[in-house]
Amino acid sequence: MTDAAPMPPESAPDRSGFEPELGGTLREAPDRSGFEPELGGTLRQKGVYVDEVTCIGCKHCAHVARNTFYIEPDYGRARVVNQDGDSEEIVQEAIDTCPVNCIHWVEYEELKRLEAERRNQVIPVAGFPVSRR
Repeated sequence: MTDAAPMPPESAPDRSGFEPELGGTLREAPDRSGFEPELGGTLRQKGVYVDEVTCIGCKHCAHVARNTFYIEPDYGRARVVNQDGDSEEIVQEAIDTCPVNCIHWVEYEELKRLEAERRNQVIPVAGFPVSRR
């Protein structure tokens, strides 16, 4: 009787190939961030939201967390460009140092609602007085 060579984990009958340690379906995904639980990371439970009406356009958040925030060119206000752009610590630093406290962590369901509401918001250009009629 000969000893058979052990089967590699990928071809073992009780393995699907989608196990977390193998990267699952995200292994070859072009848009993976590396934070997916299947790749050993953890996804954030909350998203970042900028209240653009309150924002004064100081640009501090965009300098601290460059991959998360940018200054929207039409109104001169901060906006989130990539939820996973920077580490939580860096984003939190941008939130903590915002002079007008306009950046917040919100649940993703709330984020979707706020982003939908923003489409109909009237945002005055930063630095210009708002006319009151």
